Amino acid sequence: MEVNLNANRVTHKGAMKSNILNFLRKSGGLVSGEAISDELGISRVSVWKHIGKLKELGYEIESASNGYRLIKSPDGLFPWEFGHRSGRIHYFEEISSTMDTARDLARKGCPDFTVVIADRQTKGRGRLSRTWISDDGGLYFSVILRPPIPPVLSYRVNFGASLCLAKILRRMFSIDAKVKWPNDILVDGEKLCGMLSEMEAESDRVSFINLGIGINVNNDPSPREQKAVSLKTLLGKNIQRATILSAFLDEFEPMSRKIVDENIISEWKKFTGTLGRPVRIVTLNDTIEGIAGDVEKDGALMVEAYDGTLRKVLYGDCFYAAPKEEPR
Repeated sequence: MEVNLNANRVTHKGAMKSNILNFLRKSGGLVSGEAISDELGISRVSVWKHIGKLKELGYEIESASNGYRLIKSPDGLFPWEFGHRSGRIHYFEEISSTMDTARDLARKGCPDFTVVIADRQTKGRGRLSRTWISDDGGLYFSVILRPPIPPVLSYRVNFGASLCLAKILRRMFSIDAKVKWPNDILVDGEKLCGMLSEMEAESDRVSFINLGIGINVNNDPSPREQKAVSLKTLLGKNIQRATILSAFLDEFEPMSRKIVDENIISEWKKFTGTLGRPVRIVTLNDTIEGIAGDVEKDGALMVEAYDGTLRKVLYGDCFYAAPKEEPR
């Protein structure tokens, strides 16, 4: 199922479903169809139809002769779960890749901060064309950004997003989420979140930056991915994915508007576990082993390589490594 191909139509329907759910949630009890009708300015028949559709989508709603009561909400990522953002949310049950769809939408001129979400990806990808396993229960989405910045500053978006998400995960779940250069998030050395960005530019101006994020929430990545973990495994319970995404969008959108002015790298360093440890950096053309020294103002990682050279890496995959044994 895909939602939001017709932005005007779906914005209205999404908003109405959001309003009905908010009304039911705030009441906490039985609410008459007449009360909902009066509150939202729609007919009782419309209320009944919206309630029926919500039930089909997994919302447990008690229907009685004297009204409706919300019993339980599904772990859904439907546009109406995101309130005023519903018109910019494109939701799919299954898609090849949120990044591919985001690229098509961006090239067609979709607005800034449009979001593509999928329950499953059949061809999800990570950095350096690696496969991102996208089973049910994970949170997979791409955000389309149109920052008024030159391409040379685009790296700030990645660092800002990973910093923002790490702070949110710490605050919401009391876990020791740390950023790993360039923008993964680990907990106790195990990967919880990965990010990927793609940019198109015209002359000296960014046309759009698509930021793809995958978070292991209620899925179990461990059978097929070494050193990976999910929130469900860490916390011992299921998590509503929409609450994480809503918090991230609410905090990252204003940050993205002033990304040039903020000292992102300095703040990012406070939340990283990369610096000062042995690493193996894989680029398109090389593999570098050594000690991660610092992250420069341009986002590059400085590595004190074991061959005695100081290497500056602007783009690559970083793997934490065991300390190198000194020859006897």
